[in-house]
Amino acid sequence: MRTLLTAQDISAAVYIARHSTQNKVRLAEVVGAFRDTPMRESLSRLRVFWVPGDFDADDETARDSVYATLRDEMTKDLLMQVTLGGLTSQDVSRFAASGRPGYPIAILSHIKNEGFRSLNDTSKELGFSKQILRDEIQRLFVIGFLESDSLQGGIYRVSDSGNAMLDVCSRLRDYLQENLGEGNENKEFEHICGLLGIDYPSIPAGPITTTTRVDIQSPTALLMQHVGQAEADGSVEWPEPYFAMPSM
Repeated sequence: MRTLLTAQDISAAVYIARHSTQNKVRLAEVVGAFRDTPMRESLSRLRVFWVPGDFDADDETARDSVYATLRDEMTKDLLMQVTLGGLTSQDVSRFAASGRPGYPIAILSHIKNEGFRSLNDTSKELGFSKQILRDEIQRLFVIGFLESDSLQGGIYRVSDSGNAMLDVCSRLRDYLQENLGEGNENKEFEHICGLLGIDYPSIPAGPITTTTRVDIQSPTALLMQHVGQAEADGSVEWPEPYFAMPSM
């Protein structure tokens, strides 16, 4: 475990251990020791997964059961917390709830690619009023898609979860353009969206604009409207995400 925590070239330190009092005590000792050193920040990379204390590695049924459990737990943890920067279904719903279709995506994209200097400069570059820009930036900051060195905001940058949201929106754009993959399907991406509460296959592929009738009770429908409008406006430099399930 100490070797994992001191490694410099990994995003997650994954440790699998048998569930026992002795192992839990040992884990607490190592974590406690690292908290008192300059290496304490490395603890945020630690991911511990437990197998039953009575696990019999020679039992095929037990192996299959433990493998399935570890696969699900590790996939959800590593995918959501590491690959997607902690993005949650609640974040997606709050993002989609903006009443200005396309604006949140355009703002995130602009700040990611051009940076943020001031409300005046950014509002001119985007063609949004200062008040609208201020409102949308504040929402994105509260959700956690924008971050700043100041609690009051000011000079903003796109957070890890904000970048993940842009990637998700980019792939949803591919779906609307019927260019998501073979047969316009991507099971790995569909699984990711399922974890985020996005049921994009329920929305027909094709153009979506502000004139398209949208179920305002559906976060998925609202999100797809944002994606469709941002594409129609031509205001976004779409990233090219490459989603895949962590290999097991």
